[in-house]
Amino acid sequence: MKLCIVTHKIKKGDGQGRVNYEVAKEAIRRGHHLTLLASEIAPELEQNSKVNWIQIPVKGYPTEFIRNFLFAKKSADWLRQNRFGLDLVKVNGAITIAAADVNAVHFVHSSWLRSPVHISRIRRDAYGLYQWLFTAVNAYWEKQAFQKAKVVIAVSEKVAQELVNIGVPRATIRVIVNGVDLQEFAPGEVSRQKLGLPENVTLALFAGDIRTPRKNLDTVLQALVNVPDLHLAVVGNPEDSPFPQLAASLGLTERVHFVGYRRDIADIMRAVDLFVFPSRYEACTLVLLEALASGLPVITATATGGAELVTPECGIVLPDSDDIDALSAALLSLVKESSLMQQMGAAARTVAENHSWTTMAQTYVDLFEELIQHEEHSSHPHLSPSSGSITLPFGTASAN
Repeated sequence: MKLCIVTHKIKKGDGQGRVNYEVAKEAIRRGHHLTLLASEIAPELEQNSKVNWIQIPVKGYPTEFIRNFLFAKKSADWLRQNRFGLDLVKVNGAITIAAADVNAVHFVHSSWLRSPVHISRIRRDAYGLYQWLFTAVNAYWEKQAFQKAKVVIAVSEKVAQELVNIGVPRATIRVIVNGVDLQEFAPGEVSRQKLGLPENVTLALFAGDIRTPRKNLDTVLQALVNVPDLHLAVVGNPEDSPFPQLAASLGLTERVHFVGYRRDIADIMRAVDLFVFPSRYEACTLVLLEALASGLPVITATATGGAELVTPECGIVLPDSDDIDALSAALLSLVKESSLMQQMGAAARTVAENHSWTTMAQTYVDLFEELIQHEEHSSHPHLSPSSGSITLPFGTASAN
């Protein structure tokens, strides 16, 4: 099979990039040939004889909007000239103007635009307006991209429902949840002292962007007031964050530990007792699976994509991200019963073991092979249409 993957980055250290990296590795393992349309790829992929990297440079342009549009246009130009040399084209969301066979959806901009914590509702300035325009254009664009794909992959059941809500037929949607590195993220013993964490206390972990309210650290801090025996480690860049001041105003300075952005998150997860992450909007955050793989009980919310993985045996899923009392009660129920935390942690690891990167990548490539096999028995030589266009809000760009 001659497979083409179109995305900005294909490498570790980037959520969407890591998914595509693992899919590429599995396709290579099975002997398939890859064309990668990307700005960056991992060195080991670049050096592989089965990989043809078509680099699409966009670095240096001033805004993400401009960089993304240039990538979309350049990738579509290449596909228009070379599509008939490929068996299947996989893209990610509204990443290219070209129509594709498979579109893997990691984020639904239409849903994000309606969120009460969208940046445009928090910042009434030029940056807020830019974020509104960025999201609105992507929402318009992605609807057409999803409709033109033969199969649309949702990274969680939440994303699948969001796709249905914007008119994507449920029959075209496959759910493939993101994966996790079961070796990197695993239960174990580490020194809290070496990590700069408090010893001899029950310690919860929150990890994510703490510059905006989207991840919902504010509700976690307010709930913590009602759980006096619990400490909280917060991983995330505190620069320009309002939450250190909020913690201080709530009298939590001694119990909330802002440890900054960290690359040793796997060790930190081994050092804490539970993970709390009732985000107000996520598609399928990797950190949730990483916590499960680390053997941590998880408290999250239905608005957090991937929450369907958290069973009653391994955690608690709150119906309302902003329910302070419910979150307080959930935290108290675990803090008061250390044996329950241990049982949930063991169950969490079991759940994660069904969602390794290898399992995820195999599911993707199985789907590609299934589509190709079906197409070989049909009258059409290619899955994608040989002509067509995706119309942008400010005009039409030819694709394929």
